[in-house]
Amino acid sequence: MLQSRNAPLTAAPDARFERLENLLTAARKAGADACEAVFAESRSLSVGVRKAAVETVERDENSDLGLRVFVGRKQAVVSVSEFSQGTLDRLVERAIAMAQLAPDDAYAGLADPALLYAGTVTDLQLFDGTHLSAESLQQRALDIEAAGLSLGSDALQSDAASTGYVQNQWSMLTSGGFRGNHTTSLFFQSGRYIATDAEGNMERDGEGRSVRFASDLPDASDTGRIAAERALAALGARKIDTQKTSVIFDKRIAKSLISQFIGAISGTMVARGSSFLKDRLGQRLFDSSIQIIDNPLRVRGLGSCLFDDEGVAVSERHLIKDGVLGGWLLNSAAGRQLGMASTGHASRSLTSAPGVSTHNVTLSAGTQSPESLMASVGQGVIVTSMFGPSVNNDTGDWSAGASGFWFENGVIAYPVNEITVAGNLIDIYSRLVPASDLEIKGTLDTPSLLVEALSVGGK
Repeated sequence: MLQSRNAPLTAAPDARFERLENLLTAARKAGADACEAVFAESRSLSVGVRKAAVETVERDENSDLGLRVFVGRKQAVVSVSEFSQGTLDRLVERAIAMAQLAPDDAYAGLADPALLYAGTVTDLQLFDGTHLSAESLQQRALDIEAAGLSLGSDALQSDAASTGYVQNQWSMLTSGGFRGNHTTSLFFQSGRYIATDAEGNMERDGEGRSVRFASDLPDASDTGRIAAERALAALGARKIDTQKTSVIFDKRIAKSLISQFIGAISGTMVARGSSFLKDRLGQRLFDSSIQIIDNPLRVRGLGSCLFDDEGVAVSERHLIKDGVLGGWLLNSAAGRQLGMASTGHASRSLTSAPGVSTHNVTLSAGTQSPESLMASVGQGVIVTSMFGPSVNNDTGDWSAGASGFWFENGVIAYPVNEITVAGNLIDIYSRLVPASDLEIKGTLDTPSLLVEALSVGGK
């Protein structure tokens, strides 16, 4: 049982914005043509256990302030974590001095005022003020570990179990008229196990989950049991011959293929000419049945928000519609460089100018279960783990180390490891077939994905 109480983050909104307003006023007086300031607070607590003993307890409470200034077409970003008047004065001085020395950037500047979030009240349910004690987190982690070990296998030992939470608040004010506050929470738990066979060969696997509300966490025993079952199932792994065969990417790791797609449609990559999709706008990349949607307005979504990190209002967007590439992911700078408007995908820390990132991306489910896809192709590999992916950003040639299971006659035959999977992503995207097992859990969710005749490297 979760033991909890509600507790707000420390600084009141009015106090935060008063500090930011004073900072912007000082920056404008010091010579900034435009500026923006962000105040961020976070509070976190996590507990890790191993072999029924506490291994780590980490508690953090941080407050940071970031200032971005523009002097002509030059910009600079600085941050501090101490807020005395002397420190803030030096912050402004340093930011202006750095901007004056920076090279000109023709695309630098605040977001277009016409695109800014207008302040419509929408409750996305992103913040749970529940405070969990270290003792309750410890017990939950112990329960995760014990659940896996209760399977009773002598081949199994715990690698780690952990649980915790983090609560964040991000307040931004710009000289262009934007004022916004974004408050979120994240509660998480995971378990990981090591399975060892008679020859001493070890396999590791686990299970984890992150949610916005503590009450949405799965039962601790389910997390531990699933993690342990996965580790045990990987025992007895064999090597297979190098070949071209059908590959089913399990939904846990299929998102890795789509993350490469997301990177390739980043406006910053396209503007630099370093994307293998730079000439594919408006073209069909996937089967016409496939949709890839970015929805920042999902209730309790892990990537949900009302505005991006430049204050631009966000909206649901089809990245792929009926298989066709519909547009790029743009912040203000990339949009200006490409002659387009920001799409609300700016993402930044307090120490850097905005980059680009997505919110809640989903690839649509297919009509067949993974088992039906296995039966339809007869034999091949189910990839459940990938590591060391490599991609040529100019051509889309891709490879990754992998492990998983070999299947024959439509059923799993034995685990496999020490393999590589490789191909060209443009070719892979055109041929992939989604299964029907989509689950919405994170910021990028896909069903399992089948690619026939893919190169698999083995012995």
